[in-house]
Amino acid sequence: MRLSVPELLAPAGSLDAVRAALANGADAVYLGAERFNARDEGAQLSLDEVAEACRLAHERGRRIYLTLNILIKPAELADSLMFLGEAIDRGVDAAIVQDVGLVRLIQHVYPGFEIHGSTQMTVHDDTGARVMAELGIDRVVLARENTIEDIRAIHAAVPELGLESFVHGALCISYSGQCYMSGMISERSANRGSCAQSCRKDYVLTDLDTHAELDRGYLISAKDLAATDHLAEIAEAGIGCLKVEGRKKRPEYVATVTSGYRSFLDRLAAGDRSAPSPEAVEPLVQIYSRGFTGGMYGGRAGRSYITREHPDNRGRELGVVTGHRGKELLVELSAPLQVGDGVGFESPAQRGGASVGFTVSEVRTLESGPPVRQALVLPPRITVGDGWRVVRSSEAALIERARASYAALPAGVRQRKTRLDVKLFGSAGSPLKAVFLADGETITVRTEINLAPASKRALDDAALREHLGRLGETPFVLAALETAALAPGLFLPISEINHLRQQAIDELLQRRDWAREATLAERRARIDEALVLSPAPRPEASSPFDLVASVFTLDDARAAAAAGATTVVLDVFLRHPTPPVSRVKALVEELGAQGVTLRLRTPTIVRPEERRTVQKWLDLGLPLLSGHLGLVAEQGRAGRDVVADYAVNCFNQHTAAEIFRLGARRITLSVELTTDELLAVSAPWEGDGFDVLLYGRPEGMTIEHCVLSAAFDRVPTTCRDLCVQKHTNVELTDPTGYRFPVATDSACRNRLLHSRPVEGGEFLPRLWRGGIRNYHLVFNVVGDPIAQVVSGYRAMLEQVAAGQRQVPNLARPAVQDAFTRGHFVRAV
Repeated sequence: MRLSVPELLAPAGSLDAVRAALANGADAVYLGAERFNARDEGAQLSLDEVAEACRLAHERGRRIYLTLNILIKPAELADSLMFLGEAIDRGVDAAIVQDVGLVRLIQHVYPGFEIHGSTQMTVHDDTGARVMAELGIDRVVLARENTIEDIRAIHAAVPELGLESFVHGALCISYSGQCYMSGMISERSANRGSCAQSCRKDYVLTDLDTHAELDRGYLISAKDLAATDHLAEIAEAGIGCLKVEGRKKRPEYVATVTSGYRSFLDRLAAGDRSAPSPEAVEPLVQIYSRGFTGGMYGGRAGRSYITREHPDNRGRELGVVTGHRGKELLVELSAPLQVGDGVGFESPAQRGGASVGFTVSEVRTLESGPPVRQALVLPPRITVGDGWRVVRSSEAALIERARASYAALPAGVRQRKTRLDVKLFGSAGSPLKAVFLADGETITVRTEINLAPASKRALDDAALREHLGRLGETPFVLAALETAALAPGLFLPISEINHLRQQAIDELLQRRDWAREATLAERRARIDEALVLSPAPRPEASSPFDLVASVFTLDDARAAAAAGATTVVLDVFLRHPTPPVSRVKALVEELGAQGVTLRLRTPTIVRPEERRTVQKWLDLGLPLLSGHLGLVAEQGRAGRDVVADYAVNCFNQHTAAEIFRLGARRITLSVELTTDELLAVSAPWEGDGFDVLLYGRPEGMTIEHCVLSAAFDRVPTTCRDLCVQKHTNVELTDPTGYRFPVATDSACRNRLLHSRPVEGGEFLPRLWRGGIRNYHLVFNVVGDPIAQVVSGYRAMLEQVAAGQRQVPNLARPAVQDAFTRGHFVRAV
């Protein structure tokens, strides 16, 4: 049976990149337009450029997808929906969306419009996929961490949902949608299109107990994905669309990579299932590469998944410097350099990529090889040592071929012109009557001067077309000109014809504006209607507040309960090893006798192969805290008491309504919202049913890669002696000295914790006045001051519950100056 070949989806951050994608075989192109997309610096088209992109694509039977893939704040909902309408007017075929609430609103305002779930929805198993299908999403972009086996399982479980997967380009080290590190450090949220690329920094991995340095380098900087060896398997597993990353890349990159994958898929369509040759992949290496990895398709990747030595484009390593001769640099290479090539040189003693580089201006070939020996003219003030590696960062011939591939496609933005038909009527002694027809509108105008018999040049079709067709920058173009009802041999001053034309165009433009305003007013009314929420009543709380302490050991659970927590959340999955189930059952009874509820925190990531391990804990029947939207829906609808954790990314009231509908009893609001925004989201419910993380270290990244395993070049998931016995407490330190604890969880993935705990006690009275009664304190680092923090917050809550307006921050002394206010006052 012939394999069904997936759609090839290419990126575009400019109109030239759209041209490059279409000319080189993309079936569809995804792009961002000015606002509300996850590439907020450059890589965006104007709406006029979007219209031109749609015209170019649709003329060739291709499609355009709009990236509307950020979390939307309450104040932005109406604007984002109006903006999407503008893009739909320009012809986009679908929108790629991250925000769950926005999905529902789009369906209400633009029924039938195609919606794709962004990879930032963190869909990685069948429960998440079922939520997407229930939401009415047409297709979802799966997490980049999914294996072929994961994809097969998801497709088999939810066959009606279209599946899309990345096959080429930059990789996020964190699960997309679960990276809060950039926002916490720099107020540039990855969920809001402003990622500061914290993962591309140089880090040191240290054992906190022994202070030993375990590793150093670009330890969480992933190589670039190139799934060329897995295309047949990916298609067989059920992926219907292959996605290339790169909206911030140059058009030449888009052309080269799209052309490469088009040829690979054409071979697949012809029945050739073999992997492309290294020679066929070489242009993809040369155009941009941090080094390639096949990603997780073949299984859990280890040390080779990260760049280690450099964080940026390296190009192709060609050879070494062998010496100097006057102003010339002697090199020995596997392939020759040409004039115009970009070349870099890496010192063997340094880390971080090319130390120096230049564009080749003069080159002599000494021996054609192999190996090739050449002499390059070294520019002034550039020093290169013997033995340094030679890297070709750009190849002039490849760039030129890429540009030539799309040169024939229109480059400028054409103004969209509307067909204008004109009918003329008149005879001698009467005015010239003209009927103008455009956009379904009919305008009739007459001249002030009567037609007269011509003494010299009579009006004819050519003259009339010339003067009536002078439409300049107007949105109209003259099409049919009908003169059958105009008597021949007549004369009228040209100025009168021009005035007739201008009068008609002015009225057509006015009617067009009226029609446009009417359309926009109707759209705004639909949006206003959609934004109105009628929240269902929430169950009444059994206590005045819930002080929730999240811990990862049984002893810490007891300490939190003794200090005044009303609920203790136990994260048995945070670190190896998980405690015995029998001891957790005993703890439930022990805390219950004190009137304290024990709630189980599930992992945010539960890939299909991990479900059985997690299930034995779910079978305990405990109340749950979960940042996994699929589990929230599955367990909530099964009757479980489920609180949605902050990882569900609840950013607005419509997302909240949807998460409640899916089965959550309560919702922990996003850690990236300010105090005002937290209150705005919860306002329709007067705060009831909402939780806020008030203290603790958010999980800045959830990483399938394990830095500890990679440091010792061990096989992932088979090296638990490292995290259980030898190095139980490790951290990453960035170049500025900030230290990020690393927890290796029960599935051997890393949870990178924030460098300092959030401490938001000063905002507690205001949140309380907004109706919020549930507050989370997170203790996920060895030695956290549990008793002091919990007791401080318990005392504060009792004071605000008693009506005291001025409440001292009794938790702050526990952390002194080692804290952050997080996003309570810093918007992303």
